[in-house]
Amino acid sequence: MKILNNKQDAIKELKRISSRTNFENNNKINAIVEEILREVKTYGDIAVEKYTKKFDGFNPNPMQVSASDLKDAWDEIDGDLKRSLELAHKRIKKFHEKEIPSSFTLKGEHGDTVQRRWKPVKNAGIYIPGGRAAYPSTVLMNAIPAKVAGVQEIIMVSPGNREGTINKTVLAAAHLSGINKVFRIGGAQAIGALAFGTNQIDKVDVISGPGNIYVTTAKKLIYGSTGIDSLAGPSEILIIADETAQSTHIASDLLAQAEHDPLASSILLTTSMEQAKKVFEELYKKIDDHPRKEICMQSIKNWGLIVICENYDSCIELSNDFAPEHLEILTFDPKKILEGIDNAGAIFLGNWTPEAVGDYLAGPNHTLPTSGNSRFSGSLGVETFMKNTSIIEFTEESLRVNSLDIINLAKSEGLHSHANSVQIRFQD
Repeated sequence: MKILNNKQDAIKELKRISSRTNFENNNKINAIVEEILREVKTYGDIAVEKYTKKFDGFNPNPMQVSASDLKDAWDEIDGDLKRSLELAHKRIKKFHEKEIPSSFTLKGEHGDTVQRRWKPVKNAGIYIPGGRAAYPSTVLMNAIPAKVAGVQEIIMVSPGNREGTINKTVLAAAHLSGINKVFRIGGAQAIGALAFGTNQIDKVDVISGPGNIYVTTAKKLIYGSTGIDSLAGPSEILIIADETAQSTHIASDLLAQAEHDPLASSILLTTSMEQAKKVFEELYKKIDDHPRKEICMQSIKNWGLIVICENYDSCIELSNDFAPEHLEILTFDPKKILEGIDNAGAIFLGNWTPEAVGDYLAGPNHTLPTSGNSRFSGSLGVETFMKNTSIIEFTEESLRVNSLDIINLAKSEGLHSHANSVQIRFQD
């Protein structure tokens, strides 16, 4: 892990970290995914089975998890875990219910009306990473806003392990969320199945959920014919801390990102040289006996960074430039720092708000923009699964009053028939 105290060096290093994955220029992966999508579009379930055998090592037949298996998974999980899932579900649902956008109508003085109407998409697909990993929280974070939006049908895809089994807690979370269509498939082939439809899987309107580079590339390639939530990259956290924060807490929070993925990034911006040294030492102490030591070491070594900043303003400037997925503020007055923050997917204030609370049950969604995308986008939410329509109704009077201006604007663009479509109504 690098420790820097020069601002220009820090800017360069943060840019390197932010661009650690580049979906646009990976021609080899693009070619592989394009071929998979082409076959799925042409051959449907046959291609899905072929690539599941090839990449995941099992025959996904039957492909769909039965309703009884979903119910059994819920019944069989530990009672304490069941209670935790229910609490998370309740808090996430309550937060997302506040996100429902409102339709509205504006009335003009001559009888015209203009409206914006919000409606849910008909069906949605959610991708849940699987195999060796298990992410029941991702099920909740994707399914609940879709349900709150009013989506009629949610189709969940998740790769099984080598035996073709999806983690029981993931299935339990699906049952709790009201999902009754779950398929044991993953990778680019699963995205293709959702985007194009097969005999077994209906074509969906929107696909959400994180995945590896093949999944993300597939989402990028099908976007335009099917909606997506975002192109999520590896997870990242940036912490702004001063001398009042506890180094053990900072180190633990940095490792909470590092343990995700060798490409995960953990960054500390601090005004205290002493704090930087303590966190550095504490990190390597904690990694030493970490159950995911190898992953943490790769992440910290390649994508970890500590920057010693001159003052808070410098911390804020570097953070806004990086636009982190997760931002923790562990300072004497975190709300004062918050005033200067423009770009972040989610912000966690104070010593008692580790990023993990947002991952699981705070309420706001944990599917967030990465790789600097919080400069222009936000978290997955209810609107991800909705679309708006404009409704316009003019009366004869309102068209007459506005006709000259419409005609003037149409003629300024050289569009004769646009102008004539208004003129002709009054000639007749």
